Amino acid sequence: MDFGFTLKPENDLKRTVELTKRAEANGFSYGWLFDSHVLWREAYVLLTLMAQASERLRLGTCVTNPATREPSVTASALAVLDELSEGRMDLGIGRGDSARRVLGKPPTTMATLEEAIVAIKGLVEGRSVEYEGTELQLPWTGKWTLPVWVAGYGPMALAMTGRIADGVILQLADPDLIRWFVDQVREAAVAAGRAPDSILIQSAAAAYVGPREVGRERTRWFPALVSNHVVDLVNKYPREELPASLTGYIRDREGYDYLHHAEVGSSNAAFVGDDVTDRFCVLGPPEEHVAKLHELAAAGVDQFNVYLMNGDEEAQLEAYGRDVIPAFA
Repeated sequence: MDFGFTLKPENDLKRTVELTKRAEANGFSYGWLFDSHVLWREAYVLLTLMAQASERLRLGTCVTNPATREPSVTASALAVLDELSEGRMDLGIGRGDSARRVLGKPPTTMATLEEAIVAIKGLVEGRSVEYEGTELQLPWTGKWTLPVWVAGYGPMALAMTGRIADGVILQLADPDLIRWFVDQVREAAVAAGRAPDSILIQSAAAAYVGPREVGRERTRWFPALVSNHVVDLVNKYPREELPASLTGYIRDREGYDYLHHAEVGSSNAAFVGDDVTDRFCVLGPPEEHVAKLHELAAAGVDQFNVYLMNGDEEAQLEAYGRDVIPAFA
């Protein structure tokens, strides 16, 4: 299993660089950034700094979208970052959540997302693509491939991932739910004539090494964040087509304030109970992290991506590097 970390771009530039260096020194393979340009700092400037501060980390957005970032602009930015990093860029992309909603706009459609993915990947890899009726090409790139990770839970998103993507980002760490999603991705890959295990599976979730009660309070915001996507699913698909373990906890949800998105102690998480927090996150002493991550690996997870925004970030990186990552070497 590979290990990644995601930063919320609220840190100053110096700390972003320091956390990047510390993560690489502690055995992490991937570094990701939230991309919500109104709420937090500009992701592509920070990715530039992270690329300069690291030697082997693969880096990318977790996640961007094709509306606040026009696809040809995204492709050009990633292609230059590939030059800077010698080909270490990945693209994490979805329909858009906070980045769109703080602008008063809804997420994009799945059709728009798929068209954008094909265009961005083709342009970064040096191919000529047709986008919105026009032939486009970046004549100065094409030396590296661009792995594309799609963030989504719904049947359409998982089917599209199986057709065209390199990986899926599943924002939760519940092994049973991960297994349910993985089966759908692999079925979609087979239907598209691809090997079922050719799609990499990423579990992206809040984690905290330490006393469980402390961890719960530090990470309760995460199931609240996930609830935004669950609400979208419930509004689009019949509940009986979705696992009760995914949809049941939003019953008492009253709303969501994006100005307190992914924030420890946010009132957004008032409806989230301990059981859901325990299922969706990875909590407890190191040995409990190792045990749960082995369960996730057995469910099909190739990369565990720690949402590193729960306080004590330096200590958390050290704990993973010392006590967790070596168990998966």
